[in-house]
Amino acid sequence: MDNQFFKNIEKKTGVSMKDVMNLAGSLQNANFKDENTVRGVIQKVSQLANKRVPKELEDKIVQSITSGKEKLDFGTISKMMNNK
Repeated sequence: MDNQFFKNIEKKTGVSMKDVMNLAGSLQNANFKDENTVRGVIQKVSQLANKRVPKELEDKIVQSITSGKEKLDFGTISKMMNNK
């Protein structure tokens, strides 16, 4: 991918691509059936996005992902965070 693509994403989201790539790398072998792992990911994404996730919403996201109803990706978490 070209550098301009990443710059555009950083500009729109306010999140550095380095942070996104670090998070993506940490997710490669993560166990998404484990509640603590999923909570950690949610907290990291909310921190990167500078958006608070209320406990009840975090619980809903964790339940949905650990049960297999939703897969864990940025789109899923973003959608759930925006539907609070």
